Parts: sequence; C-alpha cells; structure tokens
Amino acid sequence: MTIIDKIAWIHLKNGAILSSRSRGKDVYYIPGGKREPGEGDIDTLVREIQEEVSVTIAPDTAEHVGTFHAQAHGHPDGTMVRMTCYTADYQGILQPNSEIEEMVWLTHADRHGVSPVDQIIFDHLHETARMR
Repeated sequence: MTIIDKIAWIHLKNGAILSSRSRGKDVYYIPGGKREPGEGDIDTLVREIQEEVSVTIAPDTAEHVGTFHAQAHGHPDGTMVRMTCYTADYQGILQPNSEIEEMVWLTHADRHGVSPVDQIIFDHLHETARMR
C-alpha cells in the first residue's frame, strides 16, 4: 500500500471552510500539500499555505485538529492519503497563488464536491459543531 503524507490547514469562518481547486482538477481540496524530505508538520504547513493561498501561517498558533485517512482521489486503488490537519492564525490577504485556480468557502452541504479524505474531515467538523 502506498501512503501519500499530506498536511492541511483548517481555516473556518462563519461555519464554512476555506477550500481551493487547482487548475485542471474537478474537486475542491482543503489547502495544504505533501511534506518534503526532512520537513516537519509545521514547516510543511507554512510552506504549502504560502504557496497555495498567499498568506503566512503563524507557526506558534498551530493546533492539531486530527489526522484522517482515505483512498487518494485520482490515484489507483490502494493508494491512501494521510491528512494531518491544523488550525493556525495567519497574516496577509487570502488569494489564489501558484497552481490554485479558485478559492471558495464550503459548508457540509458541499461535501459531494471535495476529495474522499476531505469528506471525512467535513463530517468530523460538522459532527463537532465547527462547520455548518
């Protein structure tokens, strides 16, 4: 079994979560990405969020929300993704950067349009009353 190790930023506002869609993709993803060799969780979080949505994460405010596993979207069966999620404060203005074509605020009702692991995260946030 192959595991894709990813870090994601849970940014909620008024019960909706910030999500993004990369160019050429048909689903939305919670911002974040793959760890580089030797990189810790928070280093990955800071780098990926700057690359995707143009803001600077405040590392000392990062709080672990949970780690979630699912079949990786768009990969062969048996390729799993492990998504370690954090909340954190940030500085800057949220705007699409790099390969990101669109940023949106989604609620639990939009879960059909996100990747399988994000659906699990949406369910968790909804069940814990953090997401409407």
